[in-house]
Amino acid sequence: MLHGRMDLQRITDPADPRVADYLDLRGGRPNGVGPVIVEGLLAVAELTTSPFPFRSVLVTPQKLARLPPLPEVTPVYVADLDVQRATVGFDLHRGVVASAERIAPSAAADVVRGASRVLVCERVNDLENLGSLFRNARAFGVDAVLLDPETTDPLGRRIVRVSMGHVLNIPFARLPDWPAALRDVVAAAGLEVVALTPGGEPLSALARGGRVAFLVGAEGPGLTGGALAHAHRAVRIPMAAGVDSVNVATAAAIALSAHFGHSAADT
Repeated sequence: MLHGRMDLQRITDPADPRVADYLDLRGGRPNGVGPVIVEGLLAVAELTTSPFPFRSVLVTPQKLARLPPLPEVTPVYVADLDVQRATVGFDLHRGVVASAERIAPSAAADVVRGASRVLVCERVNDLENLGSLFRNARAFGVDAVLLDPETTDPLGRRIVRVSMGHVLNIPFARLPDWPAALRDVVAAAGLEVVALTPGGEPLSALARGGRVAFLVGAEGPGLTGGALAHAHRAVRIPMAAGVDSVNVATAAAIALSAHFGHSAADT
């Protein structure tokens, strides 16, 4: 069902300047540059409840009726699948993609103020992993995600897609002066910094609940020595002999679930 009034505009040419936001999405954009691209109906629904303003929506006629309610001023460009495919540069199976404005970055001290559940990422540059981390963070009621200076742009297209759009509704910020910011910002906000690393004590040794910032690193190299030195404690997830770790997003989900037991929605 269509909701309210829509500014529907037909697109028949991939070179139409109205759809410039969507040109050659596969080619990638520099980190932190350009509009936020949001793929799929579920992710677009997340965008409608986020602080990121819509720029436009590009949709096939078949998916038009399934769009969530949009701000009335949002241009909705309707294009057949072949035109849409030629515009974005690949077969967009979901049939709907939106463009949104970036907003001013938040200060790390602001997003952790009063937070009880925080996830901190160091050098996470795998797009699938970062997207999954944000999806898991939303699932387990994380209040904020903090990123070191080397972690990739969390608003990249693939990250938004993998997160199912949840990255748009979780406060996040860069931590300056890494890794000292773990002490000066995170610990200073009253959070216990807990590193997830194979060399730590069992996760079960960590008392459930409490205000915790779980610190995770890139797969392979893991957390740097500097980051580990600024953690209050280190914990590991016990696993079978011969296996020292799991995917970073999986590890974060296990730790969040074990420590908090339920999402904020069930509190």
